[in-house]
Amino acid sequence: KSSAASDVYKRQGLYFMKQEKLIRFTSGFLGFMFYAGIVVLVGLPFILKLAGRYYYAEIEVQFWPMLITVALAGVCGLTIVHQLRKMMKTVINRDCFVDNNVKSLSLMGKVSFVISVLFVIKLFFLPTPATFVVILTFFIAGLFSHVLACVFKEAVRFKNENDLTI
Repeated sequence: KSSAASDVYKRQGLYFMKQEKLIRFTSGFLGFMFYAGIVVLVGLPFILKLAGRYYYAEIEVQFWPMLITVALAGVCGLTIVHQLRKMMKTVINRDCFVDNNVKSLSLMGKVSFVISVLFVIKLFFLPTPATFVVILTFFIAGLFSHVLACVFKEAVRFKNENDLTI
């Protein structure tokens, strides 16, 4: 019996070690994405000029609408990554079911819908097949975030009730 129990503990230990590595990797990757996103956002005018010159001339023709749309979407994307970083800290602290995560998920949902709307607007001056993919992806992400916010809200309520009964 003790050998079987020992095997269970070893497997659980390996699971938690893998989990910790995944959490550290995800946290580091989100940090990289956040700071790289800032660099891309700052360099966006230059990037769009290059894309217009060497990739698709219509980008250069529609430079200002593109810059405004993509920059606003970039700020929204940075907002999403920032909220994910905040949520990741609660995962690291093993305290995920808190009101701040509900607020973060709700904000990420709203910001995802804003990105969808921005790219719907982009359809009027520079329609591309990729634009439709972005619209659909961020619309689904917005729905997902709002549903998850509702789930987290209930989990927080259950947790708080449980904490009161102990």
